[in-house]
Amino acid sequence: MARERPVAKPGESDERVLIESAQRDPRRFVELYERNFERVYSYVVGRVRDRSEAEDVTAEVFHQALANLDAFEWRGVPFAAWLYRIAANAMVDRAKRNAREQTLDLETEDDTDLEQVEERAQVFRMVDELPEDQSKVVRMRFMEGQSIRDIAKDIGRSEGAVKQLQFRALQSLRDRLGDHG
Repeated sequence: MARERPVAKPGESDERVLIESAQRDPRRFVELYERNFERVYSYVVGRVRDRSEAEDVTAEVFHQALANLDAFEWRGVPFAAWLYRIAANAMVDRAKRNAREQTLDLETEDDTDLEQVEERAQVFRMVDELPEDQSKVVRMRFMEGQSIRDIAKDIGRSEGAVKQLQFRALQSLRDRLGDHG
C-alpha cells in the first residue's frame, strides 16, 4: 500500500522541487537565490546599519547556504526561514569577530549593540525549539511580516487559531527568556 504525500500548500511544492533540484545540481541554486535575495537582504539591512556590511552578510548567507545545501532537510517551512537563521548566525559571528579585531576598548553603545545581536540570535534559536506550528507562525508573522489573515490562509487554520498559536509561542519565549536572564 503506497503512502500518500501530504498535500502541499501553493508554492510549497515548487520550492521543494527547486531545493531538491539544487541539491542534485548546484547550478540550479540560482533560482533559489533570485527568489530569496530581497527577503534576506531586507532582513539583514534592517539589523545592520552599514549598507556595505549588509551586502557582505547577505553574500555570506548565500555562500553558506550553497555550501550547506546538502544538509538542508525539507520540513515544510519556507526555505527563507533557513536563510534567516543563517543570516542571524552570520551577523552574530561577524559582530564577535569585529569585537575581537578592535584594538580600542568598546564603547558602552557598541557593547549594547553586540549584546542585542546575541540576544536576537538566542531568540531565533528559541523559536526553532518551539513546537512546529508555533515556530512557523512566529517566523511568518515576525520574520516575513505576514498578517494574521495571510498566515491563517497559508496554514489552513482560522485567524483565531493563528492568534492563539502566536500567543502561546510568545508566552513560551517570554518564559524561556526569563529563565535565561
